[in-house]
Amino acid sequence: MAQRFCCPECFDDRELRNHLFPSLDPDRGTCDFCGTTDTQLVAPEKLADYFEPLVNVYELSEDGKSLVEWMKEDWQLFTHPRMDMANAKDLLGEILDDGEIVRNDFAPSATYFSEGLARWDELRDELMYANRWFLDVEIDRERLRQLLEMLLAPPLPSKWYRARICAEGVVFEIESMGTPPKRLSSHGRANPAGIPYLYLGSLPATAAAEIRPHTGQLACVADFEVPEIKAVDLRNPRKLVSPFILNDPSSIGQLRADLPLLERLGEELTRPVQPAGAAIDYIPSQYLCEFIKKSGFDGVVYSSSVSDGFNLALFDPDLANGGAVVLYNVSKVSVEVAPAQIC
Repeated sequence: MAQRFCCPECFDDRELRNHLFPSLDPDRGTCDFCGTTDTQLVAPEKLADYFEPLVNVYELSEDGKSLVEWMKEDWQLFTHPRMDMANAKDLLGEILDDGEIVRNDFAPSATYFSEGLARWDELRDELMYANRWFLDVEIDRERLRQLLEMLLAPPLPSKWYRARICAEGVVFEIESMGTPPKRLSSHGRANPAGIPYLYLGSLPATAAAEIRPHTGQLACVADFEVPEIKAVDLRNPRKLVSPFILNDPSSIGQLRADLPLLERLGEELTRPVQPAGAAIDYIPSQYLCEFIKKSGFDGVVYSSSVSDGFNLALFDPDLANGGAVVLYNVSKVSVEVAPAQIC
């Protein structure tokens, strides 16, 4: 059989794409596995040293799943549309030079576990309903800092947007489109009252959706230029975190055990909150964002709960430079419903 070559798009992992593949002296051409054209190509066996520690996180189990299924579920590898189960198993078998291992069933090793998610749930409950400043629940802050560093946002857009409802058709000046004065700054999803952060949307529609307009209202949308910043990206931790930044099974296994905590942190910033309960319900996400700020980051990126775009909470509003203000008509507001679960 002729030598076949794979590419970064087979795996869709940023560590493989940005660092490991370029270090392997790749050729360029069309991938034999996913069909991507004009891409970096390496022989699958060159990736063995990077996949073997990952495989060792899992143990043979009669009640388990295939390695490919675990890699798709845990790390969101092999997500290219052409990388179905058969194709992914074929590629992994060539990487490991073992056609049998990809047919066996595995389960995650019980050696690796994390109390991070349980601790966070205890902490958020205390923050909301027991103590606000002097806390009894302890979390592993050093481990949390390490995990946040693994969620460093990729290069972000330079242009962002912020919206305000426009009353009586009067367009706001750009000076009125930033944060309010500290004494007038109310609590938000990321900021406590009196400590204003600049909330920005990736698209004009994202910014407008975040202010919850009604159909027929007018919205002023300003654009802001934001320089390159260091931000935590909580949109999809499983996709952003790469097992290939680590080179031993114990570190990879521990990272896998901590992934549910990172997912929960992302949910803290996207969970819908009713205005009547916001003063309490926003406290955990405010605590999280202040921890992120104190850890040396400029902001946090998170998914929008009301639109297809995403948002940036910028801790220092002075980092953004305001531009033009455009008046938009809110032509449609979409609402979706689902049966409620009564506890």
